[in-house]
Amino acid sequence: MEGPSHLTPPPEELLRAVEEFNREDWFTCHETLETLWINSQGDARNLYQGLLQIAVALHHWRSGNFNGAVTLLARGARRLRVATSCRHILAGEMAAAADRFREELTNLGPERMNCIAPSLIPLLRLAPPA
Repeated sequence: MEGPSHLTPPPEELLRAVEEFNREDWFTCHETLETLWINSQGDARNLYQGLLQIAVALHHWRSGNFNGAVTLLARGARRLRVATSCRHILAGEMAAAADRFREELTNLGPERMNCIAPSLIPLLRLAPPA
């Protein structure tokens, strides 16, 4: 039986996903998170699916798929809001960053989506140990 997330170390796959996300290898990150998501339940499932959706959204953005990016950023942020700081991730912070990115992307529109400020690209951060 697994103890509370603040007492157990983060899964190795989650640490790998954080590294992949932050080096902007969003497709690989999505695959890593999918493994965690398939084997999870409850808040952890929402967390992993939300992070997975944001990683795919950023992959879509980089590939020029405006609608896919905007849609998945919204879905991912919504899932993270119900997960808060579950599983060692600052989920609320990521949801807010995804919302800011989506809002700016929407303001720019599909024609100028590549003009988004690099500082708005979300970073995935681990919660500090309790």
